[in-house]
Amino acid sequence: MSDSLAYTHLFSWIQDFKELTKFRLALSVVFSSIAGYLLGVDEFHFGNLALLALGGYAMVGASNAFNQIIEKDLDAKMKRTQNRPIPSGRMTVNTAFTIASLLTLTGLSLLFVINPITAMFGAISIFLYVSVYTPLKTMTPLSVFVGAFPGAIPFMLGWVAATGSFGIEAGTLFMIQFFWQFPHFWALGWWLYEDYKTGGFFMLPTGKRDKGTAVQIILYTIWTILVSVVPVLGITGDLKLSMVSASLVFILGLVMLYYAIKLFRNRETKDARQLMLASVSYITFIQLIYVLDKYIRLWL
Repeated sequence: MSDSLAYTHLFSWIQDFKELTKFRLALSVVFSSIAGYLLGVDEFHFGNLALLALGGYAMVGASNAFNQIIEKDLDAKMKRTQNRPIPSGRMTVNTAFTIASLLTLTGLSLLFVINPITAMFGAISIFLYVSVYTPLKTMTPLSVFVGAFPGAIPFMLGWVAATGSFGIEAGTLFMIQFFWQFPHFWALGWWLYEDYKTGGFFMLPTGKRDKGTAVQIILYTIWTILVSVVPVLGITGDLKLSMVSASLVFILGLVMLYYAIKLFRNRETKDARQLMLASVSYITFIQLIYVLDKYIRLWL
């Protein structure tokens, strides 16, 4: 094999690995975990942070790989997913299973080195995502509720990795990301409704792009905003938020709520896409605000 051919083969394999593990999604999960770690840590340990990032990516990557193995026939039906490594034929199921298994073992081992409770939550996350959420996606809209549990773990996982314990602080971080997932995934489900329908997935709470779904999106957006500013009240232990930062979080929430109301009024696909993008910006920026708020208060 020539050098150029070997390079092309390696590049292709890396691209398939990134698609199998959903690289961008996995990075966003790692970002949430790092934010949670920075919020919880008193004495920074780069080694633990590296273990959390690598272990977190491995666990998310494993979940996504197992998910694509289970849904390979459904993925082949949808335009959005038909070119993934398994349905396209570029990767065999056995290869994907081997990668997923190795990632699981690697992820659990790395998280266990940090502390056992972090590994435990990582194991719970992958079990719920693969064994409960994935099968339910073709059965009931309640799959989004079930999927919100493993989806809410990363932000909280960082705090647990930093402190070695689960308390009201980690619980609050969990609830923020838990409630956020409903407007996020329902907006995504609305936007990609036809593609999901082709694959046989039930993503919207009423099963339709109707007023009932839009109302629930608004309600869960409001819950997300309220939970996100709770730390300003001083009732969440060591997890605190200044009035200035809480105001910024609230304003960001109002932006997301604006798009949720816009979707309710118009019920257009483009509005759902705008809400989905607004929700991604929301969770990213509030995590940054939380972290910056902590360290600014420490420096002042």
